[in-house]
Amino acid sequence: MSKLQHIIAREYITRVRKKTFIIMSIIGPLLFAGLMVVPVWLTQLEDKEPKKIAVVEIDEFGRPVPDSTMILRNVFENKPLLKFDYLGEISVAQAEELAIISDYFGVLIVRHRAFLAGDKVSVELIAKKQPSFGIEMQIEQNLETFLYNKKLLTYNVPPQVINNLNTKVSIAIRRADENEIKSSGDINVKRGLGYISGFLIYMFIFFFGAQVMRGVVEEKSNRIIEVIITSVKPFQLMMGKIIGIGLVGLTQFVTWIILSLVIFQFAESYMLNEKLHEIQNQQQTVELFNTQPATQQNTEISMEDVELSGMFESLREIDFLFVLCVFVFYFITGFLLYASMFAAIGAAVDSETDTQQFMLPVTIPLVIGIIVMMNAITNPEGSLAYWFSIIPFTSPIVMMARIGFDIPVSELILSASLLILTFIFMTWLSGKIYRIGILMYGKKTSYKEIIKWIRYK
Repeated sequence: MSKLQHIIAREYITRVRKKTFIIMSIIGPLLFAGLMVVPVWLTQLEDKEPKKIAVVEIDEFGRPVPDSTMILRNVFENKPLLKFDYLGEISVAQAEELAIISDYFGVLIVRHRAFLAGDKVSVELIAKKQPSFGIEMQIEQNLETFLYNKKLLTYNVPPQVINNLNTKVSIAIRRADENEIKSSGDINVKRGLGYISGFLIYMFIFFFGAQVMRGVVEEKSNRIIEVIITSVKPFQLMMGKIIGIGLVGLTQFVTWIILSLVIFQFAESYMLNEKLHEIQNQQQTVELFNTQPATQQNTEISMEDVELSGMFESLREIDFLFVLCVFVFYFITGFLLYASMFAAIGAAVDSETDTQQFMLPVTIPLVIGIIVMMNAITNPEGSLAYWFSIIPFTSPIVMMARIGFDIPVSELILSASLLILTFIFMTWLSGKIYRIGILMYGKKTSYKEIIKWIRYK
C-alpha cells in the first residue's frame, strides 16, 4: 500500500468509527424528514379543546341588530372544535361584558358600517386568550366569501352563477423536445428535489471541508505534522486528508440514500395503501351506479389523497439513478475544490481562531450559491440560474437545483468540464500554499505572505 493510501485509510477509518458519525448516519434522514414535515404539522396543529365564539352585529347607526334580522347567520362555518353562536339584541357594552363573564372563548363584534368601507373591512374579536392562526384565518375567509357574494348580488348576479364562479386552475406542463413532446411531471416535486439536492451539496461541502481545515490546524498546532512530513510529501498529505474525509462524506450520503429509500417505501406502502384503496372503491361506485359524492367534505378529502398519491407517482417518474450520479459527481468535485482551499487555510494559520480572516473569500461563493439556488428553483431556465450553474464555485449547488428540469446535456458538460479544470488548478495552487504554510509557526500570515508562497519555486 502506498503512502497516499495509508493516509486516506487513516483519515477514513478514524472518522467512521466515531459515535457522532454513526449516530448522524442513522438519524440524518429522519432529521431531514422532520425539517420538512414538522413545520407543516405545527402550522396545522390546533388546540383540542372545543371553543365557542359569540357573533354580535351592530347596524350602521350603532344599534344592536335583532336576532331575526342578523345578516351573518350561518356565515361562519361550524367545525367539531369550533362553534359559532349568533346573539341578537346585544350592544357593544354588553358584548364586552359577555366576553369577560361568559364561557365563550371570544365575542366577535361586526359593525355593518364597516361593510361600506370598500375593499378593506375590519371586525373585532374579544377573546380571553390569543386565538390561533387557524381561527383568525377561518373568520377572515368566511367573511371575505360572504362579502364577495353579497357584492355580486348587488349587481344582480344570480346565486347559481355565484356558486360556479370559483374555479381552481392547475397547469400540466409538457416539454417540447426535438423529437417528441413529453410530460414534465409534478413541477413542485422537482422543485423540492432541487432544493434538497442543492442544500445537501452545500451542507456536505461546508461541513466536511471545515473538517479538513480543522484536521490540518490540529495536527499543525500539536506539532504532529513535523513527524508526518518526514515520511510523506506535503502534497501527498494534503490529498490523503482531502480524499479520506471526502470518502467519509460519501459513505454518510450513501447511508442516507438507503435509509431514505426505506422511509419512502414505508410511507408509500403503509400510509397510502388504505387511502388509495378507498379512492378506487369510490371511483368504482361512481362509475357503476352513477352516484355523486355524498358531501363536499368527502370530495375534498378524496382530492387531497389523490394529490398525495400523485406526488408519489411523480417521484417514481424521476430518473433517480441519473440524479444520483450527477449528485455524486458534483459532490466529489465540489468537495475537492473547496476542501483544497480549506486545507490551504488550515496550513496558513497556527490556530482555528486565526482562520476567520481567510474563511470569508471561500464561504462567500457557497452563500451566493444558496441564494441563487432559490431563484433557480423557481426559474431554472433564467440567465441567473444558467450562469451560476456554469461558474465552478457555485455550480455544484445551483446545477443540482436545475437538474430535475431536463436541462440540455451541453450545459451539463460545460459546467462539469469547467468544474474539473478549476478543481485541478485550485488543488495545484493550494498545494503550493500547503507545502510552505504547514511548517510555518509563530508568524501572523497575511494575504501578501500567501502570494509570496505561491510564487516561490
